[in-house]
Amino acid sequence: MTNKTFDLKQLAEKVGGYILGDDTQVVSGIATLQSANASHISFLANPAYEKYLSETSAAAVILTEEMARKSSVSVLVHKDPYLAYATLSHLWDTASCPSFSETDENTESQSEEINIHQSATVHESATISKGVTINAGAVIQSGVIIGAGSVIGPNSIIGVDSILGKSTLLHASVTVYHGVTIGDNCIIHSGAVIGSDGFGFAPHQGQWRKIAQLGGVIIGNNVEIGANTAIDRGALDNTVIEDGVKLDNQIQIAHNVLVGENTAIAACSAIAGSTTIGKNCIIGGASGISGHLTVADNVHITAMTMVIKSLNEAGVYSSGTGVQPNAKWRKSIARLRQLDKMASRVKALEKAIKTNS
Repeated sequence: MTNKTFDLKQLAEKVGGYILGDDTQVVSGIATLQSANASHISFLANPAYEKYLSETSAAAVILTEEMARKSSVSVLVHKDPYLAYATLSHLWDTASCPSFSETDENTESQSEEINIHQSATVHESATISKGVTINAGAVIQSGVIIGAGSVIGPNSIIGVDSILGKSTLLHASVTVYHGVTIGDNCIIHSGAVIGSDGFGFAPHQGQWRKIAQLGGVIIGNNVEIGANTAIDRGALDNTVIEDGVKLDNQIQIAHNVLVGENTAIAACSAIAGSTTIGKNCIIGGASGISGHLTVADNVHITAMTMVIKSLNEAGVYSSGTGVQPNAKWRKSIARLRQLDKMASRVKALEKAIKTNS
């Protein structure tokens, strides 16, 4: 648990906002409008939660200038409350992949040191930069390069000739295969697998003959990869995840996919091989994108959408039907199956009307 406290003036300075009310109030955490008490700061970013603003017990709320007058408590005024919340959340973050050390005192003096747990296995040919921490049970194979300040979580594995940039965090039990390059300031969560074989097989006499996957994976800077997500290595060229991409949990990225800068993909989505996803895209959860397609920049694909052709223009795309009571859904599906017959009847009627007119 963290016991950090800040007064509202300090918080406003950290996010570039200002205080309406008592800027000497001290808070020790951040919470939702519904659950906050007098030791918390809260925020309102989604209009759906405005109804809780008048009821909150928070010491202060982060609001836009337009919303500030609706608050009965102190306000940290910011043009983007959600961004301010995101910034302040790190002040009380207790999640980490810590060193095996019993204490984090004198971190400044230790920042140049390399900390390798006695149960970790590090090949003699690996290059470990200053400030790197390698936790218990981790395995670092031959030719690996790890940049300054990176942290390798317990039982994580980095394969032959792979490269990690500076200040990159691998949580526990991450598997990085051989020939993978990961940039600076990345976060990879537990269970993620980077560089596994792409799904490549050639049919031969009723059986499948495996195709060696000779490419690698290149991951840019400031990328976050969620738990149990898999990114396959390329068949010949590399699979590429560009700077700033955010991948949720349990995502499948197949071989030779390219995901453009600052694209975000929600959980349980799957991108088939050799597809290119543009920059600044948002892909909703449980979506599927077929192989050998192109998705333009600034495309928003809503949840559970199946993309079977290229999307060449920016915009919002959806597929499937919304939820209904089961009885209504059955009727809708029955009518859907009748569309071909109905279309034929309409054409016949149009032809008859045209003949008789």
